[in-house]
Amino acid sequence: MRLVFAGTPEVAVPALDALIASERHEVVAVVTRPDAPAGRGRRLVASPIGERAEEAGIEVLKPRHPREEEFQQRLRELSPDCCPVVAYGALLPRPVLDIPAHGWVNLHFSLLPAWRGAAPVQHAVLAGDEMTGAATFRIEESLDSGPVYGVVTEEVRRTDTSGDLLTRLAFAGSGLLAATMDGIEDGTLHPVPQDEGGVTHAPKISVENARVDWKAPALRVDRVVRGCSPAPGAWTRFGGDRLKLIQATPDPAVTGLAPGELAVGKHTVHVGTGSHAVELLWVQPQGKRPMKAADWARGARLASGSTLGD
Repeated sequence: MRLVFAGTPEVAVPALDALIASERHEVVAVVTRPDAPAGRGRRLVASPIGERAEEAGIEVLKPRHPREEEFQQRLRELSPDCCPVVAYGALLPRPVLDIPAHGWVNLHFSLLPAWRGAAPVQHAVLAGDEMTGAATFRIEESLDSGPVYGVVTEEVRRTDTSGDLLTRLAFAGSGLLAATMDGIEDGTLHPVPQDEGGVTHAPKISVENARVDWKAPALRVDRVVRGCSPAPGAWTRFGGDRLKLIQATPDPAVTGLAPGELAVGKHTVHVGTGSHAVELLWVQPQGKRPMKAADWARGARLASGSTLGD
């Protein structure tokens, strides 16, 4: 089939690579978000998908919005049979959805209908799900509600951050997306409507959502730190400044600390929660680079009994 691939971030690159490598399909163009300012100089930089397409000699389309008539006209000229999508980042209007004969097929990083929305992997970690996965579905105008072609499952490991889990899903999902294109082409794969009774939602995680509540149990604190890593990053307050929590682990052996109370050892830093303590492993003080929590404690001359949070 003739494919026009739509995607933007690094997590979409494995899927694009899988389709480029396919002997059955031709990626005739890529749609991605416009170049964005990055770095200290704030110079315009192409998205990871835009860069990968240019390396492969594939035409790159960067509409400010898919509503643009110029973009829609070029898409018609390309005459795609299907448009696979991974984390493109813009809503597709009905005229655009109707252009390819087999529609737009999205790779979504959850087992739909669970975790519809922008942050499915983060919510899976925050909720303590033991199993998640990826699904391919035909895009409709309503959010992540279209019929599903196929799924792959992935175990959520106890120490997984959202970044860890998303990386594995990106590679597992790339094979699923390529297989979905094969099945659509040969007519052996037909989408199945989602069970509306099993819908859960995964809105974007805000910075305020990532703020740690030390009165919560250690298990909840652990999930917030892992679920918000690498972005937007779990955080708390120390001395009026923001302290980013990069890595931590529950430690049931340490008890008796009040929520937010610190116990500082020679090589360890523990914090009290609503249950047992959490050991801080890596932190990032405001305006500084990430560092081991013990190094931060020494540099800040922390003593046991100090507190985190408001």
